[in-house]
Amino acid sequence: MRNQLSIPVTVLALLALAACGTESGSGSGDGGGSVKTDLPLTGVHWSVDSVTVGGKRSAAPAGAHVEITDKGRAQGNYGCNHFGADVKVDGDTVTVSPAEMTEMACAKGIQGFEDELRAAFSGKLKAKIADGKLTLTTEKGDSIALTSERPAALVGTKWWVNSLLSDGTASSLPAGTDKKAYLTFGKDGSVQGSLGCNTFHSTAKITGTNITFGRLATTRKQCPGPEMNVERELLKVLDGTVTYKLQHRGLSLTAPNGKGLAATAAQK
Repeated sequence: MRNQLSIPVTVLALLALAACGTESGSGSGDGGGSVKTDLPLTGVHWSVDSVTVGGKRSAAPAGAHVEITDKGRAQGNYGCNHFGADVKVDGDTVTVSPAEMTEMACAKGIQGFEDELRAAFSGKLKAKIADGKLTLTTEKGDSIALTSERPAALVGTKWWVNSLLSDGTASSLPAGTDKKAYLTFGKDGSVQGSLGCNTFHSTAKITGTNITFGRLATTRKQCPGPEMNVERELLKVLDGTVTYKLQHRGLSLTAPNGKGLAATAAQK
């Protein structure tokens, strides 16, 4: 398992999904150049469903995704860490150059999946698309199954918290606290969810790129140390006015005190 590292938010921003423009462009590094789009691969958010290696299928954790831009780049998330790589698309062949990635510590199960996905999403891959599904097959016969996914709306989406922000850096949640903290904004100006231990509800006024939270009403349970630590950090974020940013199926909230959170839209 990797050591816990804090990753600058600016690095994560560089690896965020890029918007699409024309059908050709120049990428960075050796993988740059014109991208032929015989298959509709570019400009689509591909959610990773599973990876099959040596005949064994592994289901993907929430948030694993790939997007291939028309500038010769593949960007996304292996399930915990963000990545970026140069690519060439020629007909049904996708050639992926070695990727750069963040180095956040991940839960053991997710770490294993990341290693499999990173190895499979490399080199020459054959692409096949049918009914919104994409299959990428390696020369060894291993494969990645993906599904096209639309952007998530701020309101009405269940947002799973997957990392904490502090003074411009992001760090992964403590082990054992994944898929416990979430929030959902209602059309009536409400917000409700879980802080990782206790549930909460409040008001949330959305204005431009800001959200102003009312006073949170919470339950009063006591939970193991890591869960309570996450809860205390989230309480520092969901207090007063914060700045929010949506990136396809990702959401970040940042408070004036520098505290923040990053979240991923739940799959429907």
